[in-house]
Amino acid sequence: MSDADLVLADEHHHLSMSPATVSTWRGNSEVHGTDMLAEEVPVALEYNGISHAVMLATPTDLEDFALGFSLSEGLIRHRSDLYDCDVLSLPDGIRIAMRISNECFAAMKDQRRNMSGRTGCGLCGAETLAQVLRTPPRVNSAIRIDAAQLQQAFLEMEQQQTLQQATGSTHAAGWLAADCHVPVVREDVGRHNALDKLIGALTYRGTDFASGAVLITSRASYEMVQKTAMAGIGLLAAVSAPTALARRLADETGITLVGFVRGHGHVVYTHPERLCHPLPSLKSA
Repeated sequence: MSDADLVLADEHHHLSMSPATVSTWRGNSEVHGTDMLAEEVPVALEYNGISHAVMLATPTDLEDFALGFSLSEGLIRHRSDLYDCDVLSLPDGIRIAMRISNECFAAMKDQRRNMSGRTGCGLCGAETLAQVLRTPPRVNSAIRIDAAQLQQAFLEMEQQQTLQQATGSTHAAGWLAADCHVPVVREDVGRHNALDKLIGALTYRGTDFASGAVLITSRASYEMVQKTAMAGIGLLAAVSAPTALARRLADETGITLVGFVRGHGHVVYTHPERLCHPLPSLKSA
């Protein structure tokens, strides 16, 4: 096991990447070497003994993932609704066995979703349109962020993306705190999984979600906005574009949605009042 593997293994020793022998071509020149590839494994989420969903995910920070997924999907209301969470390694994947409150379990059975998740899709298997187009409550966040600090926060998050630096194939979600630093970053092959891991990690820390913002290294899809709203976070900033459906949901739920945060620029799609921009300079005639 390499030093990088040791660094990128979580408390359950699930490795997040593996070496692969490759041939690299530059023009007509071939070089043999080793690349590191991000791992993705089937992760089964089980509630009170009943299988609910199977997602493909990077096998690290899985307790964070389980709690964040449960909250962002509305399966539990509070951290206290999750009584136990056991991560079990199996020959063909990982099972996360959770025990939740009887009230939440009864509600979950009433609106059961049989999902088979994929890296690029978080809505696979929803049985009705209403299950897909859930509208969370309107967020209540008075946070205001300086636009220049938002740009700097993405640079700070990038420095913490160790798995992306090693493999080049993962997404990240980071928390921009009220002090304008990024204390928590989570990575995964799936953008939805990375956000769920972040929400879970912040919940375990007792973070006030109204006090900061979420940064993501992907496009701002509908479900990314939906999960942000479910957590009560008032600002979502992405390096790429939102979809039209995501923009409409952000507008409806009161989220400031920012896209194309790159270099020294960005685009604000909804609720610009949470971003502070410098006054434009006045050019003399």
